[in-house]
Amino acid sequence: MRFLVVIAGKPALAYAKAAVTEYMKRLGRFGSYELLVVKAGESEAVSARLLEATGGCYRIVLDERGHAPTTRNLAKTIDDLEMAGEVKTMAFLIGAADGHTEALRSRCEMCLSLSSLTLQHELALVVLLEQLYRLASIKSGSPYHRD
Repeated sequence: MRFLVVIAGKPALAYAKAAVTEYMKRLGRFGSYELLVVKAGESEAVSARLLEATGGCYRIVLDERGHAPTTRNLAKTIDDLEMAGEVKTMAFLIGAADGHTEALRSRCEMCLSLSSLTLQHELALVVLLEQLYRLASIKSGSPYHRD
């Protein structure tokens, strides 16, 4: 399965740039992971760009109103989708400062919360990439994740 992370606006903060570089390098050992940046802006325009960029993908929108599974449960959900063979590309959508529109959330297969707190979008990107790395390590059997 291919994983696509789509974010509104290029990470500008030093910690985020460093973490994105590190986690994308780590993830490269586990398969196909791609980061796509769409132009930031107001919520309606960003939501439209996110939807356009992820046509044909299984969409997971990151939103504090979403479901907050454990890491193991998320790993199982993704593994089940992969084993079913119907999902070729899984896209994770991270909006800009104004968040996502209801129209975007309704067109996604899953609404995922990384925290019940509202996270700045660059921080959400770092947390998501770390979790994707953790999920990949669980699947590969490496000792990174500890229960």
